[in-house]
Amino acid sequence: MAAIDVSYRVTGQGPALYMVHGIGSRKSTWDELVEGLKDHFTCVVYDLRGHGESPVPPTPYSLEDLVEDLEALRRKLGHRKIHVIGHSLGGMIGPAYARSHPEHTLSVGLLSTAAGRSEDDRTKLKAVGNAMERNGVTQTLSTFVSRWFTDAFIEAHPERIEARLQQVRDTPESVFLSVFRIYANTEMAPWLNEIQHPCLVLTGEFDAGCNPRLNRFIHSVLTHSRLVILEGYKHSLLIEASEQLLPHLKSFLQEQS
Repeated sequence: MAAIDVSYRVTGQGPALYMVHGIGSRKSTWDELVEGLKDHFTCVVYDLRGHGESPVPPTPYSLEDLVEDLEALRRKLGHRKIHVIGHSLGGMIGPAYARSHPEHTLSVGLLSTAAGRSEDDRTKLKAVGNAMERNGVTQTLSTFVSRWFTDAFIEAHPERIEARLQQVRDTPESVFLSVFRIYANTEMAPWLNEIQHPCLVLTGEFDAGCNPRLNRFIHSVLTHSRLVILEGYKHSLLIEASEQLLPHLKSFLQEQS
């Protein structure tokens, strides 16, 4: 499938930093981190195909499609080399981009993502995908909340939980299921060692699907990486823990720039 023109926003000045969101999310999810990084980096946020204000081409999509959308955006904006940070599915798009376009990549941030899944991990993911296909995405949403956010955050910020769920509801179901399949079926283990760029590997201590075990594996396979486990957090770090995430991101990116 040909690359598409995604909806994007550019903020700040300095080396180019492309920020890639996850399943059923939006470019606005990066807003708090952009505020903390825009004085040092040209922050480029965009909606994945089928999400937010981007076009909705027919599904299914592939990881290669998502990588080439990112490359098309880089060419459009004219940045010769870019830092790429991604969350969840975005944390797979980033390294896949670096593998396909190493000459245009400065560094990669793999946030709350997964590689080296066990048979049990894959079985659980398949069960979630089957449940969504059988019952519908919106009927399965409640199971995601406790996996994404800590109990304290759920209690303190119901409006932010609802906003995140509304993003999922507003994503066409065929799109959500398609990108979920990419996330569930992608195994980066066979090729992560090909990436020679500096990498930041970061996840939450209690992230069930992208847990520290999988991130320690990612760190062990990469040739040049830094591992950070944020104590006490789950999956939705961009929403719940942007303040805690920012110093790790900023110091890593400034070292590579």
